[in-house]
Amino acid sequence: MIAVRQPYATPEQLAGWTGQPAPADAERLLARAGEDIDSTLLAAVYPVDDDGDPLDTAIQIALREATCAQVEYQLAAGDDGTGAAGQWDSVSIGPVSLSGRSSRTSTTGGVDLAPRADRILRRAGLTPGCVMPW
Repeated sequence: MIAVRQPYATPEQLAGWTGQPAPADAERLLARAGEDIDSTLLAAVYPVDDDGDPLDTAIQIALREATCAQVEYQLAAGDDGTGAAGQWDSVSIGPVSLSGRSSRTSTTGGVDLAPRADRILRRAGLTPGCVMPW
């Protein structure tokens, strides 16, 4: 059985992050964004409690902010949290019009990760490329 974890952020925290009221389905969006963050962090190492929640306050804050940034990004892209909105592209330049599958690729873990979320996770030392001395 897969354990259900608590979201990294609450609807109230999302509203504080965006400066807008949380959408009616904020809990669902936050849960999906949390799954995106988890997929991005598959190789991350940090101390956790018995429930799998990070012990370090800085890590907790980074995960909360990255989750809010992911929801903000998805809402701005017109995505409902499924990731489908980022898969298609349409471009018009003067008389030339191109449409079709987007060539955009995810940054890590098969996730279309928000650039701001990626920066937050990198600054916290949670994404690949961080060397930890033993």
